[in-house]
Amino acid sequence: MGLSATHLLLLLVVVVLLFGRNKISDLMGDVARGIKSFKKGLAEDDTPTADPKIIEPSASRESVDRDKSKAG
Repeated sequence: MGLSATHLLLLLVVVVLLFGRNKISDLMGDVARGIKSFKKGLAEDDTPTADPKIIEPSASRESVDRDKSKAG
């Protein structure tokens, strides 16, 4: 009981009648711009940056010293 080719064709005709060809093409253009923007954003995120997980050795020693003084 799936959709046959005639059902899909009828659905396409109804959509074109309701929205019109211009509105559908504008919508597709907006979708294409959104996809391009998304891809551009992903490409910008791939640029190498400083790793925030890297902790300087002096900073890690200070935090260990503070932890020891709190415990004792």
